[in-house]
Amino acid sequence: MSSNSLPIEAIGLQRYFGSGDDQVKAVDGVDLQIQQGEIFGFLGPNGAGKSTTVRILTTLLRPTGGVGRVAGYDVVDQANEVRKNIGVALQDAAIDPLMTGSELLHLQAVLYGLPKSTHATKAGELLERVGLTAAGNRRVGTYSGGMRRRLDLALSLIHEPTVLFLDEPTTGLDPMSRISLWEEIRRLNDEGTTVLLTTQYLEEADQLTERIAIIDHGVIVRKGRPTELKAEVGCPTLFVTVDSEASATASDLLTAFGELRPSPEGTLGVGLTAGPSEVSNVVRALDEAGITLRNLELREPSLDDVFAEATGHRLEGADT
Repeated sequence: MSSNSLPIEAIGLQRYFGSGDDQVKAVDGVDLQIQQGEIFGFLGPNGAGKSTTVRILTTLLRPTGGVGRVAGYDVVDQANEVRKNIGVALQDAAIDPLMTGSELLHLQAVLYGLPKSTHATKAGELLERVGLTAAGNRRVGTYSGGMRRRLDLALSLIHEPTVLFLDEPTTGLDPMSRISLWEEIRRLNDEGTTVLLTTQYLEEADQLTERIAIIDHGVIVRKGRPTELKAEVGCPTLFVTVDSEASATASDLLTAFGELRPSPEGTLGVGLTAGPSEVSNVVRALDEAGITLRNLELREPSLDDVFAEATGHRLEGADT
């Protein structure tokens, strides 16, 4: 990779499917500049354009318009050079269940043209790195979901890429497997690997990333450091649950304490302009109006609030 080039750059990136009235703008003018040695989070709900953007940047899909460059190479005109410099672990990666972990790593080494003398050593090192040494000679069909994701990560690292794309790497994993994968991503980053991580898990973005971009309907709606984006939201959000027949009245009452905010179905949300001290006043106002309060929860500004403020709805997976 050229020393003065960005590891990942997208300028006005577009990908449309279909034509005429049936045309779908999956990616509609995405701009990204990801710095060397950064873990960059790409957030959004299913269908927002995250995976399509990743497929363009990893040369699996041609853009309709705009420019994409990875490791200093154009993703269309210099696709082969891009592939030599990247590692990719996609959410829907196909792994042969009849092969063993070791066999798949050997095959990957062959595909990348690594010297045959290094194959066994490389495979052993990577299996140890992702905690699969004991399972290396087992067929992948016997692996758990977490083990498959770790093997997929190992496969993406066989040629020591400078840029790593991880497309929702922890989807469907149990909490311990998720934390284990987080630790490995941090180790890779500490060694200098630039990581683009797509996710719909806000905790994951908070834990791992230095900067994020939020995409919705193919458009970047927010971009920056998580702490700064949350600070821009300002006041905390109070979520209340009342009986459905009292919802309209309660909603009117809450506007006296701040702006209403998008909330999970069955709840009402309000940004408390005066801060947490207003909670008792909200409870008193509802009680005086004869409204029974079923549940109450106060949350400090979160990435979900950032997303809700930008799009008008909550992010899938926000409470997972």
